[in-house]
Amino acid sequence: MSTPTDITGTVKDFILREFLPGEDASQLEVSTPMMTTGILDSIATLKLVSFLEDTFKITIEAHEADREHLNTLADIEQLVKSKQK
Repeated sequence: MSTPTDITGTVKDFILREFLPGEDASQLEVSTPMMTTGILDSIATLKLVSFLEDTFKITIEAHEADREHLNTLADIEQLVKSKQK
């Protein structure tokens, strides 16, 4: 099972690499809103969900691919942890 630090770090690295190339990693904090600021649009959200499912061996339901569950790194970590139980 992944630790919270592993989850956040892994997801942060993916987001920086895929959606924010060249951006300063320190600008993406656990509380940085990504859906409401446009970092994650609908296509990016689908890519993120696929990454989360493959990386953490979880299944994310369609109703969970929303702002409530995927807006911040903290939200994503909480979702992944809830799926790993």
